[in-house]
Amino acid sequence: MKQLSFFEILSFGPDGWGHVLLTGALMSVALAVTGFLLGAVIGVFGAWAKISGGRVTRTIADGYTTVIRGIPDLLIIYLFYFGGSAAITAIGKLFGAEGFLGFPGFLAGMLAIAISCGAHHTEVFRGAFKAVAKGELEAATACGMGRWMKFRRIIAPLSLRHALPGLGNVWQVSLKESALVSVTGVVELLRQAQIGAGSTGLPFNFFLIAGALYLLISSISGGILQSAERYFSRGVRRAQ
Repeated sequence: MKQLSFFEILSFGPDGWGHVLLTGALMSVALAVTGFLLGAVIGVFGAWAKISGGRVTRTIADGYTTVIRGIPDLLIIYLFYFGGSAAITAIGKLFGAEGFLGFPGFLAGMLAIAISCGAHHTEVFRGAFKAVAKGELEAATACGMGRWMKFRRIIAPLSLRHALPGLGNVWQVSLKESALVSVTGVVELLRQAQIGAGSTGLPFNFFLIAGALYLLISSISGGILQSAERYFSRGVRRAQ
């Protein structure tokens, strides 16, 4: 077998691995984005429960964030994949299906990332809301704004301004967690690098390329988040 050079691995020709590595990178981004967004929805409800909920909802939200942040992310993925597979297999047997029915790997990974990131989102949103000055909320109430209008025009924009730095950290976590989803059979970037390393006997080259791609994705997304932070911080004087 011809020994591929570093740049031949990156090529999109018949002997190159560029197209499959790119496909794996896109799969990683898809997992991270969907998990991050669904986690944000969970985080909004979790923050609301901690801030405005009753005793029961606060207890549930506190238990959720404590448990999820205290167990490994890989374990959460295993629980969703094998737990979901067991549930689907049991349901399938009720309808006459035989054998093991696997839970979709992408769905299991996305849900696991969402549940894991949701706990971090909850704390980020809760802290961001607490950072909003009470006087601004009281002024909105004094102007006669209803609950929905106050949320849309005052709470959401000001909370998002304070939340963006923390959301950037949560995004980085979701991107790194996507590398664990290969245990469900999903061929994302790191799994594709493992396949290439095993096929060519060049593990250092493939893992170096995978690391560079992760860094590229992280840098681009970080730049986007920094632009959003500057946009929502217009008119705010920064400390020198």
